[in-house]
Amino acid sequence: MSKANSLTDYVFLCLKDGSWWTFWELQKTIKEKTNGKFYGEPSISAAIRNIRKDQYRARYKIDSSIEDPIERKRIAFSKGYKYRLIDSLEGVKNV
Repeated sequence: MSKANSLTDYVFLCLKDGSWWTFWELQKTIKEKTNGKFYGEPSISAAIRNIRKDQYRARYKIDSSIEDPIERKRIAFSKGYKYRLIDSLEGVKNV
């Protein structure tokens, strides 16, 4: 998939590189890619939840044998989290 049609598509395109992303980094990148369209944290959180659903896993060709394709870790000394996409069992790591 090279063209995004929804917020979930934009979030997936960001996460698919395997890097760790915060909500704020996702917001900034998506705003830049959409000519200034702003999405709040609740909308980005919903898009991340969508990626976990079977219909989106099939759409984005995410390995169905992975229990949860989105890995989350707490940001040190913060209330926030970082997220990344695990696209294969080889990508699963203990953090």
